[in-house]
Amino acid sequence: MTRRFALPLAITLLALAPAAAGETRTIPGVEDPYRTDAFVADPMPAIDAALARARQSGKPVLLVMGTGDCHDSAWLANLLGTARFAPVRDRYEIVYADIGMPHVRGLGRSPAVPKRFGFRIKGTPTVAILDAEGRVLNRRAAPKWRNAASRSEDEIYQELMGRD
Repeated sequence: MTRRFALPLAITLLALAPAAAGETRTIPGVEDPYRTDAFVADPMPAIDAALARARQSGKPVLLVMGTGDCHDSAWLANLLGTARFAPVRDRYEIVYADIGMPHVRGLGRSPAVPKRFGFRIKGTPTVAILDAEGRVLNRRAAPKWRNAASRSEDEIYQELMGRD
């Protein structure tokens, strides 16, 4: 490559580069459910609140460990917010925990969350279904959500609604 093209190419690549670590990338017009003002630094209070609601409601908790910086995590969060998935939202106490991308060196956040539930994160999102006491009910299936954007809406709906 000649020097004449090297600088413009470098500038173009920088402009197209993904958001820097710590920046949130979401679909325009949709908030990032992994980050709220109250729980940015520590998602544990939100998880504890969801477990408390679960004890009152008798519903299981759907703990989505991911980040708005991950396309699979963002896609799943946006899908769960659609009208079609209203029955899923009714069935579970849903809580999003911003854990970053701990499987990528230097991009993890809130390591206490996966540790609390006994997960070694291999990809995001990792989706745990918890009983009201915080016991994981889908230990083997939880890590398989890391390809959420590649799964069909029907498959996701059936997996989440098929549990008793």
